Amino acid sequence: SIQDIRRLAPIRSGLTLFFNSIQTMKRIFYLFAVPLMTLVACSDFLELDESEYHTVKYQFSTFRRVKQNATNVYGYVRDGLADVEDTMLDVASDDAVYAWETSNIKRFYDGSWSPINLIDDRWDNLYEAIAAANYFLENCPEDFPDAKYQDSYEEDLKQLRNYPYEIRALRAYFHFELLKRYNSIILGKHSFTKEEVNDLKPVSYAEAVGWIVSECDAVIPVLPTTYSGSYYGEVGRVTRGMAQALKARVLLYAASPLNNPGNDKLPYLKAALAAKELIDSDIYELIDEQTTNNASAQGLIFGKLCPLSSNFETANFPIGYEGGNSGVCPSQNLAEAFDMRNGKSFNCNDVGHWRNQLNASMRDPRFAKTLLYNGAQFKDQYIQSYIGGRNGQPLDGASPTSYYLYKHIQEETSFVAGNETYFQHVYPLFRYAEVFLNYAEALSAATRDALFTGTIDVDGKPVEFTLSPLKALNAVRTRYGMPALTSVINYESFEDRLRRERRVELAFEGHRFWDLRRWKIGSQTTRIYGLEITNSNGVISLTRKLIQERIWQDKMYFYPIAQTERYNNRNLIQNIGWN
Repeated sequence: SIQDIRRLAPIRSGLTLFFNSIQTMKRIFYLFAVPLMTLVACSDFLELDESEYHTVKYQFSTFRRVKQNATNVYGYVRDGLADVEDTMLDVASDDAVYAWETSNIKRFYDGSWSPINLIDDRWDNLYEAIAAANYFLENCPEDFPDAKYQDSYEEDLKQLRNYPYEIRALRAYFHFELLKRYNSIILGKHSFTKEEVNDLKPVSYAEAVGWIVSECDAVIPVLPTTYSGSYYGEVGRVTRGMAQALKARVLLYAASPLNNPGNDKLPYLKAALAAKELIDSDIYELIDEQTTNNASAQGLIFGKLCPLSSNFETANFPIGYEGGNSGVCPSQNLAEAFDMRNGKSFNCNDVGHWRNQLNASMRDPRFAKTLLYNGAQFKDQYIQSYIGGRNGQPLDGASPTSYYLYKHIQEETSFVAGNETYFQHVYPLFRYAEVFLNYAEALSAATRDALFTGTIDVDGKPVEFTLSPLKALNAVRTRYGMPALTSVINYESFEDRLRRERRVELAFEGHRFWDLRRWKIGSQTTRIYGLEITNSNGVISLTRKLIQERIWQDKMYFYPIAQTERYNNRNLIQNIGWN
């Protein structure tokens, strides 16, 4: 029998219980999940193991078990290394193509995407994550008095009382991940009964943003700025900075053209203020450092610490290297976004720029940190991505753009038999540099002035902005030794430079795909270019070549909600164009 069903909740097994009057199980808004061992194989009923080990009381009976439940919620946080069709979401933007045409990632841009042919459908998974968070929040105790004589009691108690704030921040993050995909979502503020779940109603985008921001505001004052130096000294946990960065990002998305078609100034000012508050807190540093695979980076606000693995290298090492399978191949579109070392934009009509196109010393230093190009040194060899080269076409799987991915790659990984090595990856989800770029974008859009400083009213309160948008942008680029942009710059040209700065700084961190949508410039990104390189007796020739021409329809600014979900809950609102 099933007793007191409301106390059941998700754990990381990923199995869920669904109910309606006709079927025992069906796909609906995630309500409950149960441990794998509690499911009994049968065709028309479920039985639950009511033993002590699966009761809520048991699962929250000690500090260690509470921590396990908190860790379970963290487990729903995804990195971006292979989260869509076993590759990076960036492949669905104009920053990259996938080397193998058989990948289903192409559904994003080949016209086959639909409510019954989904891709990156995170509806179920994210509501499961939200349900796991609610389960924790509704059952986490405040203390374990019986443990007060344990040596670690005081430190354990600090952790215990901090967990709910961490989990609320994660729950807000999961809601934002839903919101940016689906536009009209249901707020999972608490657990729902089986009677409620199919009658829940979605809220407006603005209401969802308001609730997410209110959750961030509730936890920001109480979350610690760091766990470094604490009793457990753990990394990868939610901090005050993470909640502040989430708030700033949510508000910037809400202010952007997709969600603010009237170009109202106030949403931009709110986003600028949220970013300013984090910058003013002086918690992080904006310095030249390795920004990925570095858990101690001064500019890392929150990231996903992945298990030891060489899977990412297997998928993305260049063809021609031991164990290499190619994969994510940066586009010429992205390559041209990197400035020349003297600060000038790359100019396709400049012969000198083309001559130095593959000369990393003449380019923004981030060029060589992001992609592998013909002539780049990798694992004690030089990349030969020219036609007929060791890493070039017509080899099966060779990069169609001539570029291979370098960012996130652990170059020391070895696939040599008997000498295999692999490393941990740290994928950044929030970085300090993004906060500066968010600030610059929001304040310049609100004031239409890249040089603005001064006091301005934000929601009835005067706020002094002492950092101009231009200085915020320059703070990001000059830390690599790049020259600052000139102070004589109008808003339109500043917007273009800002977007390119954001593109190169945050390349392959999952931002470009969403930026194209919130800026509503999807139709401008359908033509994907690469370089065709020939080598005739040591003389290299470069030809800019159209690699893909993708399909874009404005309905793609938001994801379709699965048709099965709308069958189950008629209140769900399908996004425009997907009916």
